[in-house]
Amino acid sequence: MTIEMFEKPLGMRDDFPFIAKKKAELRAKGTEIMQQAGYELLQTPTLEYYETIGKISAIPDNALFKLLDNQGQTLVLRPDMTSPIARVVASKLLKEKMPVRLGYYSNVFRAQKREGGRPAEFEQMGVELIGDNSLYADAEVIILASEILKELEVESSRIVIGHTQLLQSILLEFGLDDRQIEIVREALVSKNSVKFEQIVDGLGIEADKIGSFKALNRSKTLEDWKQWIDFSNSEQADLYEEMLKLQKIVERNGLSGSVTYDLSFVSHMTYYTGLVFEFYGAGSGFPLGNGGRYDGLMKQFGLHIGATGFGLRVDRLLEAIAPDKKYAADTLILFKEETEQQAHERAQELRTKGVHVTLQYAPAVQAIDEFAGLFKEVIRLDGAVNG
Repeated sequence: MTIEMFEKPLGMRDDFPFIAKKKAELRAKGTEIMQQAGYELLQTPTLEYYETIGKISAIPDNALFKLLDNQGQTLVLRPDMTSPIARVVASKLLKEKMPVRLGYYSNVFRAQKREGGRPAEFEQMGVELIGDNSLYADAEVIILASEILKELEVESSRIVIGHTQLLQSILLEFGLDDRQIEIVREALVSKNSVKFEQIVDGLGIEADKIGSFKALNRSKTLEDWKQWIDFSNSEQADLYEEMLKLQKIVERNGLSGSVTYDLSFVSHMTYYTGLVFEFYGAGSGFPLGNGGRYDGLMKQFGLHIGATGFGLRVDRLLEAIAPDKKYAADTLILFKEETEQQAHERAQELRTKGVHVTLQYAPAVQAIDEFAGLFKEVIRLDGAVNG
């Protein structure tokens, strides 16, 4: 395979100035909201050990970027942020601070197939609330993510909420074994309704229960969930009661109109063990982010504590944010040799007022009208008339 001079590795992208600027603005807004809510920002290494983070990250092994260090240890480029943060929290440094609230804005890496067309490196921002196993923690992170989407002016934002543990209990009552549950889970992750119904027909479910089972894929409200809940089963009854409490909290925070309660919703991240959720918005055909409760992941680090959080995909947020000005800066000052000092003084005056100013020696620009068109305002000190 011949690599061309300007070719990039599969799935890697260049961020041109306008995108880089939008990402910087998005990062500033998102992290400020996290910190206002009491979350401390954390940065973990780009490289982690495969034996720790790689194996427990819930990202398929063939999607990991692997390399060897000079000691012969297998390393991975971090494939997510939840696993590395769980590792940090399990260390002595933070173990005594429970519950701990941590936020991040970081790059993650996931290898792609040649025909995939998806980014292999992308930024995520999100939070982890570790050491609190209450539904109030789940509500907190859902509301926080919604506040970030609102601040970013994501239009028609929606939240889909499900419950992994409750769904698992219901599937067992339909008589499915672990292998069959995994088959169903994979079908639900794909969000392919036709595939789901075809699989159901081959599970050997009793004829009088097949209709009810297929209807799992059409639940929209907690009222819908009642038809599958066995209220004589204390586990199911308690989990459903917690969902009702969560709903009240969500409604008090003005989110009732944007939430769908889908019992069949399953996350592709396998370490989620309880409440799970995804965020959507107009402009992107993919989820903007996801999250949920991952108490089981913490157990792998020797901590029997509650943990919940979310991650938002920055590239998809950019798709969902309403497009705005495409100017590189607010003001352009074009000068010639005789007006160079005047131009610098004018630029300094405007910059002290918060205006973004680009200084440009006019004779060095070949297509001056096209260049000037990138700016909201043009001040011409090059002898030409302002256009």
